[in-house]
Order: sequence, then C-alpha cells, then structure tokens
Amino acid sequence: MVEIVKAGGWLMAPIILCAILAMGIILERFWTLQPKKVIPQDLTARVWGWVKNNQLDQAKIQSLYQGSQLGQILAAGLINRDRERAVMKDSIEDTGRHVVHELERYLDTLGTVAAISPLLGLLGTVIGMVKVFTAITTHGVGNPTVLAGGIAEALITTGAGLTVAIPALIGYRYFRSHVDSLVVNMEKEAIKLVEALHRRRDGADKNT
Repeated sequence: MVEIVKAGGWLMAPIILCAILAMGIILERFWTLQPKKVIPQDLTARVWGWVKNNQLDQAKIQSLYQGSQLGQILAAGLINRDRERAVMKDSIEDTGRHVVHELERYLDTLGTVAAISPLLGLLGTVIGMVKVFTAITTHGVGNPTVLAGGIAEALITTGAGLTVAIPALIGYRYFRSHVDSLVVNMEKEAIKLVEALHRRRDGADKNT
C-alpha cells in the first residue's frame, strides 16, 4: 500500500486528506442525524401533556430546548404560546432556519470533497502523462521502465480520486435527502403543537 501511495506522487497527499475528511464527516453526520436524536419519539405528545396538566414551566422549556432539534423548535413556539398565532409561527420558523443550518453542518464540505477528489485524480493523470511524454522525448520508447513511472502515477491518482469521490458523493446525497426528510417531519410536529395550543386557547376564550 505504501508503495502504491509513493508511486502516485505528491497528489496522493491531498487525496488521502480528502478521504480522511470525508470519512470523518460521514461518521459524524451518521451519528448526529439519527432520527431518535433529532426527533425523539412522542416528544410532541409529552409536551402537550405538560400543557394540558399545567405543568409547563421555564425549566421544562429550557430542558426541551437543550434536548433535541425538534425540542428547540417546540420550545420556540411554547415561549410565545400566549401571543398571536403569527408571532408564534414566526418564532418557530426563525428557530427552524437555525436548526436546518445545524443539521446541514459539514455537508457542503462533503460535497466539495466529492467534487474536487476526481479533479485531483485528473490532475495526477495529466502530470503522469506529461512525465510519460517527457520520457519519450528524452529516451524514446525503447525502455518501458522509463515510461512506467508516469503511467503508474496517472492511473493510481485517477483511481484514488474516484475511490474517494464516489462514497463522498453518495454520503452527500444521502444526508441531503435525510435532512430534508427530518425537516418535513419536524414541521409536521410543530404544526400539530401550534394547532393544539390555539384550539385550547380558543376553547378557553369561549368559556370565559
């Protein structure tokens, strides 16, 4: 393996760095974006139980905010639960934008790795072929050993670049789709809470 890396030339260093970076991002996002962490099961129902039983206080809202991304969005709505519907929705949407930004953290970097890795491989191919033609100009085509170094560098860097780019692109596409799915589910949960709070408040207003 070490010999292959050496044969690939100096461009193998940035390609290997891209591989390490891509793997780190994929593992980190896989751990962070687990649905049970982002959208804990029955969280909205539990929050609604607090509201119905008049158990909601600042400590619970703070705990909710710190517990998960969905909790951040629900907490933003609960803080403004006694205000107008538009104010409540605006606070949820504003917090939602920050949450989406957090969910998409490092994905642009992963996409960049997927884009530049094959380009680094292509650059290695060009450099390798330049060495081949330089060797041909200097020594002719009678000595294949002279040509082998440039050809090996061209093929190894191309293969290494594609080996990094393919899983990086798959990871980027997967996590983009996964984040979109999580955002849709969080929106549904937030809307359910908003509707329930306003139905409760409208019912209380009619009874007074």
